[in-house]
Amino acid sequence: MQVGTKMASLRWTFRFNDWKPTREQWLRANRAVQPEERERIGRFVFQRDAKAAMSGRLLLRKAIATSLGIPFKEIDLQRTEKGKPFLRNAHPQLPLFNFNVSHQGHLAVLASEPIHQVGVDVMQIEYPRGSKTTEEFFETMNRQFTENEWLSIKESLDEWEQLAAFYRHWCLKESYVKAIGTGIGFSLQRLDFHVQSTLNPGCSVSDTKVYVDGKLEESWLFQETMIGSKHCIAVALHQVSSDHSLPTSSPQKFEELNFESLIEGSEELSMVDEELWNSFSKKESLPRGAKS
Repeated sequence: MQVGTKMASLRWTFRFNDWKPTREQWLRANRAVQPEERERIGRFVFQRDAKAAMSGRLLLRKAIATSLGIPFKEIDLQRTEKGKPFLRNAHPQLPLFNFNVSHQGHLAVLASEPIHQVGVDVMQIEYPRGSKTTEEFFETMNRQFTENEWLSIKESLDEWEQLAAFYRHWCLKESYVKAIGTGIGFSLQRLDFHVQSTLNPGCSVSDTKVYVDGKLEESWLFQETMIGSKHCIAVALHQVSSDHSLPTSSPQKFEELNFESLIEGSEELSMVDEELWNSFSKKESLPRGAKS
């Protein structure tokens, strides 16, 4: 099958928090993921976390099938030593095709790219949990950001706007780290983001710059999107070859999928037991005191 770079550049969201799986949906979803991932998902204590993890796996498999035309049953997803998912049986026409998922708040998100290294992160903007004030929360996170970034985060006198700026910067940092796939061992202090434009609900920007160890990195592009008023998304693109320049057009819009479109085209990888549904349905939706 001929594949094209346009098809392989995807931006999807799925509102896993709003998904209330029926027995049939949950069993169908479990049949569509690899056994080791099914077991991992089954170990989550709360329904919310299991739904988030399941959504991420289904997004990955759908993206690979859609972009590369690999038969669903032949998609072999593995993880690096740092935990980043990768496709073991890469497509010969698009050997650089890669992808990344993130889930937090109400959303699971996916970004895939045919020729650029990609990382994605989503965060829900919210007030600090527990008894911490915003100021106390910022103090605990002080070492994660540079002096320049803290000036940007605290530029507004409005508490909510400060939190929005905080989570925006956090998304940017995480998207970079997830793109390079190094995991938690990477010091976030090495990254210094310079945001240029305001990120408003329903809008996207792509003019943020990053300095790594004090040096401006021209081979990176950051596409930022605000979904509604509470979820910010950052997609990091890294130019790995001088033959392929970074996009200069407006950031690609995210397409929201429902469960039927998410599961469409899936195939049964193996039989599943009714106990998977019984176990899931008995779990609490989320921890006591947590916000839905």
